[in-house]
Amino acid sequence: MYFAMNRFRVAAGQEEAFEAVWKARDSSLSEMPGFIEFHLLRGDSVPEEGYTPFISKSAWENRDAFIAWTKSDNFRAAHRSAGENKAMYLGPPKFEGFTVVEGA
Repeated sequence: MYFAMNRFRVAAGQEEAFEAVWKARDSSLSEMPGFIEFHLLRGDSVPEEGYTPFISKSAWENRDAFIAWTKSDNFRAAHRSAGENKAMYLGPPKFEGFTVVEGA
């Protein structure tokens, strides 16, 4: 199993707008071979730094399935308007990918 995560620092006061963008987008993830599940996670705000952390986390059967998603038309469609929301973020998202070593 492979987990693909993007960490976002969402500007204070932009949390609801950020969540709305994610809820409204049509990612078509469920149509992709190897896709297992997706979660958008909201962390505790960091008032002294002016942001709330979020993580988008998707689970895949393997890394190859995830890479195929990133090269698909579905991926391009899901990220088409990402640049329109730059004011919500403190910097770009940080990608992290993990292969499961052990799990139950």
